[in-house]
Amino acid sequence: MSSVLARYEEMLAAGELRADPDQRATIVRLDALAQALEERPSKGSVLWRMLRKAPAPVRGLYMWGGVGRGKSMMMDLFFDCVRVDSKRRVHFHEFMLEVHDRLRVERAKEKGDPIPPVVEAIAAEAKLLAFDEMVVNNMADAAILSRLFTGLIVDAGVTVVTTSNRPPVDLYKDGLNRQLFLPFIDLIQERLDILPLNGPTDYRLERLGGFPVWYAPIGPESTRAVSDAFFRLTDYPPEDKAHVPTADIAVHGGRTLHVPKSLKGVAVFSFKRLCAEARGAADYLAIARNYHTVIIVGIPLMTPENRNEAARFKVLIDALYEHKVKLLATAAAEPDSLYPDGDGAFEFERTVSRLMEMQSEDYLAAGHGLDEQAGA
Repeated sequence: MSSVLARYEEMLAAGELRADPDQRATIVRLDALAQALEERPSKGSVLWRMLRKAPAPVRGLYMWGGVGRGKSMMMDLFFDCVRVDSKRRVHFHEFMLEVHDRLRVERAKEKGDPIPPVVEAIAAEAKLLAFDEMVVNNMADAAILSRLFTGLIVDAGVTVVTTSNRPPVDLYKDGLNRQLFLPFIDLIQERLDILPLNGPTDYRLERLGGFPVWYAPIGPESTRAVSDAFFRLTDYPPEDKAHVPTADIAVHGGRTLHVPKSLKGVAVFSFKRLCAEARGAADYLAIARNYHTVIIVGIPLMTPENRNEAARFKVLIDALYEHKVKLLATAAAEPDSLYPDGDGAFEFERTVSRLMEMQSEDYLAAGHGLDEQAGA
């Protein structure tokens, strides 16, 4: 098996990647990390017994930067190449949903503090935890992260490697009771190397290749166009499209929302699933926070007869717009013709304006995250 750096060089030579100084520096660091993990003596080995204690944990890595800088690609390389048996890669939100499920089970036992047994169980399963897209946007996560990860990193010696769209100091920014979360930021900065990745090229934006992001009318050509875009954005093999992963994301209030296609920060929904079913702002905010790109298929014409669907669609677009989510869609008409006349058409004009702006080069080049000026 190739090392991380050797595999990266092979991909460069094959023309699969272009030379990028920021990416290369990150790959060199990941290669060194992989070597350190592979050289760490296993429990029960001769060296372990000679030390008479657990060897020092391998220092982890926090890679952050804007959308499209290659973080997921480099995590793929690292995780595939590192030769350790006890490793796990998971989306951070999925991991935290699992943690809360485990905590509920432990609390039901009524045997005291539920966090230590959860830490012990997770550490027994993996000594390397690789997280995609670390982001914290609810108090339930924020309140436990410091104790959870102190147990994993400091006490259990788990190595954490994670990607994020923002630096540690901006995690859970302006969140409720953020003071409870600050020790987690201190832990990350103390125990993980912080590696910014903010080169000038947004590779995902390049992969859109100047193609439109709004396709009308609905039909085979439009469907094929957004399908092709999904595979370009995610590097998922089109021949395996029947097995595109799904996901369940947390919604404020303890609910979960099923995502029919979910991969590397890109989600695919039908209009019917998002707007014909009973949905609210919390659902749409969860989508906007979890995904940098959303593909919606089958947007129909809006009329007074489907006023409820139109109202939900407006709230959805507001959430996506305010979080700078890239939107690709198949629709019955162009945005300015979606709600042509009738009661409600006037109120739809702001949505039309936003849909038009979301097709602009400036909007598509913006990084994913909350627009601080939204609603100002």
